[in-house]
Amino acid sequence: MDTVIKEKLDRYIDILDKIPEHQNKYAWLMLLGKKSEPLVEQLRLKKFEVHGCQTRTWLVPGYHPPETIHFSADSDALISKGMVCMLADIFSGSTPKEILAFERKDLEGLHLDVLLTPGRRNGVHGMLQKIREYAIE
Repeated sequence: MDTVIKEKLDRYIDILDKIPEHQNKYAWLMLLGKKSEPLVEQLRLKKFEVHGCQTRTWLVPGYHPPETIHFSADSDALISKGMVCMLADIFSGSTPKEILAFERKDLEGLHLDVLLTPGRRNGVHGMLQKIREYAIE
């Protein structure tokens, strides 16, 4: 796995591991969403929407030399916004090759299977799929 992606992912794993209760982890994700910058209305376009999320969620790529992608994200719900902003941060600054080399199992350290409902986990799957699609473009 790319070291930048791994470093960012490990940082989030460490943060969540230090929070003892699932409800508090959930609250932390919501706070992350609340603190994150909202997308400007002009970027809340259908082409940037993440399919599979329970609420409207957007993930916008920005392509920068030399071939890195930076992501901006937003959602109508704080928990979804927290998740999509965390994933946007983890993958921002990586190349398409690094993103495509990422294996979904590497997210297991976040323990999303116990933290999120099946519907929200489906949204995370949609977010990861959208990130991969942007890396292929």
